[in-house]
Amino acid sequence: MRLIAILLLATVIPVVHADDVLSTLRKEHPRLLVLSDDFKTAKQNAQNDSRAKVYYDQIASDCAKFLDQPPVKRGSGQMLNTSRTALGRITFLAALYRTDGDRRFADRARAEMLAAASFREWDPPHFLDVAEMTAAEAIGYDWLFDVLSAEDRATIRAAIINNGLKPGLDAYRRGEWWTKVNHNWANVCASGLALGALSIADEEPDLARQILDATRKSIDKPMQEFAPDGGWAEGPGYWDYATRYTVFYAAAAQTALGNELGLCDYDGFDKTGWFRIHTIGPTGKAFDFADCGEFPGIASQMFWLAKRFNQPLFAASERDFAAKWGDAFHLLWWNDSGTTLADANVPLDALFKRVNVACFRSAWNDRDAWYVGFKGGDNSANHAHLDLGTFVLDAMGQRWASDLGSDDYNLPEYFGKLRFSYYRTRTEGHNTLLIDDQNQEASAKAPIVAYASEPGRAFAIADLSQGYKYCGAKVRRGVELLNRNTVVVEDEIESPQPIKVQWNLHTIAGVKIADDKRSATLTQNGKALSARILSPDSAIFQVIGATPPKPQNQNKGVSNLIVTPPDKITSARIVIVLCAPENANPPTQIPELKDWQPAP
Repeated sequence: MRLIAILLLATVIPVVHADDVLSTLRKEHPRLLVLSDDFKTAKQNAQNDSRAKVYYDQIASDCAKFLDQPPVKRGSGQMLNTSRTALGRITFLAALYRTDGDRRFADRARAEMLAAASFREWDPPHFLDVAEMTAAEAIGYDWLFDVLSAEDRATIRAAIINNGLKPGLDAYRRGEWWTKVNHNWANVCASGLALGALSIADEEPDLARQILDATRKSIDKPMQEFAPDGGWAEGPGYWDYATRYTVFYAAAAQTALGNELGLCDYDGFDKTGWFRIHTIGPTGKAFDFADCGEFPGIASQMFWLAKRFNQPLFAASERDFAAKWGDAFHLLWWNDSGTTLADANVPLDALFKRVNVACFRSAWNDRDAWYVGFKGGDNSANHAHLDLGTFVLDAMGQRWASDLGSDDYNLPEYFGKLRFSYYRTRTEGHNTLLIDDQNQEASAKAPIVAYASEPGRAFAIADLSQGYKYCGAKVRRGVELLNRNTVVVEDEIESPQPIKVQWNLHTIAGVKIADDKRSATLTQNGKALSARILSPDSAIFQVIGATPPKPQNQNKGVSNLIVTPPDKITSARIVIVLCAPENANPPTQIPELKDWQPAP
C-alpha cells in the first residue's frame, strides 16, 4: 500500500508560484476549521454554558451509538448519502476525541476513514459525492493526525489524492459543467476539494497549490450571486448547503493559511445570514420555494458568520432555532453573542433584490405572529420550480398557505426532461395563477417592481408577465400584509385573448366554503382563518384535490383552495383577503396595484 501511494503521489506535476499561497501554511495539525485551543474552549463552553452543553451531549450520545455500528460501505451507483454519513461520523467522533481524549472515539473514526479510503473511487460522475467524502477524510486526517500511524496516514492521504484531488483537478482542466456554474455545486465541490488540499498541503504542496488555484476560480461565480443583500436563488434549503461549504472553505483557509483567500470579500456574503433569518416563519417552517423542505434544518455556519462579520444576531437566531439539536460545529464554533431579534428591533420586512423574494411579519420571537413569504423569482434558476408569484402564510401558530417543496429526486428525469411534469414542480402545485392549465414559461423571470415597509403595512408587487408569454397575458401580483394582521393578494390580468384563470392556495387546514361560495373558513389545531373574495363579483371558491398519480408524493392532507371566474376572461382583477374571523374591520375595498403607494 505504501509503495502504491508513493508511486501515485510522484505523478503530480510541480508548479512554481511567484506568490506562493502556501507560504503561510500552518505546519502543525489540527489546522482545518479549528485549532487545538478551540477544542479546549469547546470543552470549557460545554462545562460552563447549558446551551453549549446541549451540543456536547448530543455529540457524546451519537458517538456512543457509532461505536456499535459498522463503518460505511460502498454500494453501487451514487454514494452521496454514504459520503454524508462518513462526514457526520468522522467530525463527531474526532471532535469528541479531541475534546475528551477518549481513544475509543479516535479508533472508531479511524475505522470509518480507512473504510472510505478502501473504496476504489468516490463516484466522480456525481462529483458532490467526491467533494463531501474528501471533506470527511480531510477533517479526520487533520484532527486525528497525531493518533494515526504513519501507515494509516499514507493510506488516507493517498485516498484523498487519488479519489478526491486528482479527479477534481482533471475535472477543472476539462471544464466539467459543475466547474462553471453559479450554484451550490460549485461551492460544495470547490470547498470539499480545498479542505482536502489544505489537509495535506505540507506533504503535497504542488498538488495543493493547483487545487486551491482551480477552486478559487470556480467558486468566484456563485459567490457573486450573494450580491447585493445575501439572497440565494436556490431557496433556503440550498442556501444552507452552499453557505455551509463556503464557510468550510473560508474557515479552513483562515486556520490553515491565516487568510480566507478573499472568500469573505464578496458583496452580500456578509449579509447572507439575513436571508436565512427572514425566510424562516414564526412556526419554524421555511419559505420553502424551489427544491426545499418545509423544515429548514440547522446551520452552524451562522455562528462562524456572526463572528466573522460582527453580526451577533446571526448567532442569536441560530441559538434560538437550534436550541435542542445541532452538529459538531455548533459546539466548536459556539457563539453566545447577540440578543433576541425582537429586543434588537430588527426590521420586520425584507426584500432580497437579486432573487426577487420579499418577507413580511408582524413580530419577531412570537410563534403566533403573522408572516408572508412572497417571490417573483427566476424559473430557470437551479432547483427552481415553475412558481413565479407563489407565497406562504403563517399566522396564529399555524401554516395556512403551504409550499409543497421538492419531490423525490429519484423520480424519472426529475432533473431532466420530465422535471416539470410533476405536480410539486409544476405551476399548478404552487400558490400562484394557473392560466389555461399550462405551466409558466421555464425561462421566465418575475421582478419585484414595487416594495414598501411601513409600521402598519408592507407589500411587494411582482410582474409575472414573462411566465405567461405563451398566451400573451400581462400579469401583476401584489401581496400585502395590512395592519400586520391581514393578508391581501391582488392579481391584475390583461390578455389579448380569452383565457382560463385559476387562483391557488395549498393548505393542510380543513376548509369549509360558505353557501355563497364567496368566503371560506380554514381551520387547524383549534385556530381559524377567514378567506374572502373581494373581486371579481363572479368568482367563487372551490376545493380541489392535490393528489397526483403515483409514484409522486401524494401530498397527504393537502387540499387546494382555488378561485375561478366562471368564464374565460380577457381582463380581471382578482382580490383575496385572508384574516382572522374575529377581525372586526376587514378591508372591503382594495385599491388597484398602481395605487399601492407607500404613505407620504
